[in-house]
Amino acid sequence: MKRGGKMYLSILIPSFLAFLTTYAITPQFIRILKLEGIVGRDLMKRGNPKIPEMGAPPIIFGFIIGVFAYIFAQQYIIHSMTEKELLYFLSAITSLIILTFIASLDELTTLIKKREGKNGFEKHKRIGLAQYQQPLLMALAALPLMATGAGEHILHLPFFGAIEVGILYPLVIIPIAVLGAANATNMLAGFNGLTPGLGIVLLSFLGMYSYVHGAYGATIISFVLVATLIAFIRYNWYPAKIFPGGLDYLIGGATAIVAIIGNVEKFALLLFAPWFIELILKARSKFKAENFGVLQKDETLKAPYRKVYSLTHVVMKLGRFKEWQVSLIIILSFVIWCSVVFLVMI
Repeated sequence: MKRGGKMYLSILIPSFLAFLTTYAITPQFIRILKLEGIVGRDLMKRGNPKIPEMGAPPIIFGFIIGVFAYIFAQQYIIHSMTEKELLYFLSAITSLIILTFIASLDELTTLIKKREGKNGFEKHKRIGLAQYQQPLLMALAALPLMATGAGEHILHLPFFGAIEVGILYPLVIIPIAVLGAANATNMLAGFNGLTPGLGIVLLSFLGMYSYVHGAYGATIISFVLVATLIAFIRYNWYPAKIFPGGLDYLIGGATAIVAIIGNVEKFALLLFAPWFIELILKARSKFKAENFGVLQKDETLKAPYRKVYSLTHVVMKLGRFKEWQVSLIIILSFVIWCSVVFLVMI
């Protein structure tokens, strides 16, 4: 790969192409999803309007265009890509395509049921793939990375330092990382703009950290995906024109892939602190609580439970905030956390 002063062009041009692709095709996806009736209810708006729900495909299309533009330039213009680097890129692309397919399948098989909850709060139960089917299918996304031997067999973990795991790395660590990260990011979602916003912050810091440590392949994957998310958030920000629909799985899986390829597992784990907190909060409700708030007359949101079962509930209990404000507060808080971790780890 091209290093030094021209590296920024290797990042900017593919990212720009990825941005343009996602920005251009997302409105077309919105139109198609509406025509096909692939929609969900926006629970925190008056009348619960129907919104197209499957935002992952436009993201992966933009990502593919951007990364293959980079590969083409490296192969035929700059002549600096090794076979190992090419293999890692292709395995990363394949893994993310598998994740997108499975997430989209889950969306397409989803039904929505309504049931009355406490305080008149209307809950919506989403039923897609069976609980045992989803992890089994998502584990398939780890196969390309396992087969190509991506990453090193030494884990760098907080508090434990470097740990040699040998053959357990491809057989155990990689599938657990991909599956765990993909499902973790699904827990903190449901608000307009929140999923792509958190993804932009998460992958931007992963990209910067990978660049500083010379992991340029991980840098390219991170920033190309960030570019697609910036394009997508234009349509997902309040009031959303399209829901992420599977994008949370894609962001989580991409985080694991970047951590594995760039050997930055320790940094990625520390950045994931908000999702670990979310896991603990969700466990308090035995994973039955919803993130959503109850819409008030002034368009602000009220936490639906007396206890706190999500970081979104924490924000709603701090004051009277509208949906976009809740999303923005969580995103900005995450920026602060990532900045602290980056400065300490750098």
